[in-house]
Amino acid sequence: MSFSGAKLALFLGRDLLVIKRDDKPDIPYPGYWDLPGGGREGGESPEDCALRETFEEVSLLIPKADLIWSKSYQRPRGVVWFFVSHQPAGSGGAGEAGVGRSVLAVEDPRDYCAHDRAVPHFAEQLRHYLDHVQG
Repeated sequence: MSFSGAKLALFLGRDLLVIKRDDKPDIPYPGYWDLPGGGREGGESPEDCALRETFEEVSLLIPKADLIWSKSYQRPRGVVWFFVSHQPAGSGGAGEAGVGRSVLAVEDPRDYCAHDRAVPHFAEQLRHYLDHVQG
């Protein structure tokens, strides 16, 4: 399967875990609110990519069985996968982000979707999920 990367909408209780992107001018959407995930390494599966990146970025080890929703999207750099997982509020490790990043919790995931600093295509993908589960 060919894909370039994967993202995870990670809910901790009712909150959506959000990472502030590095504020570097050489990356897309510097300083914007991001979701855990990133580029594929080697021959890993989309699920393995999303879970590895989540662990690297926020120190949370999410079991593959906890990925409850997935959808692939065509982006300019190839196919990307979007996953969703719900974990209990206060799950250990959250709040620890990579160097230069900070973790935020948004009380309502629709606030992320509407926020002017949300990465637009991730907000759209999250809206697809929310619309799916809320009818």
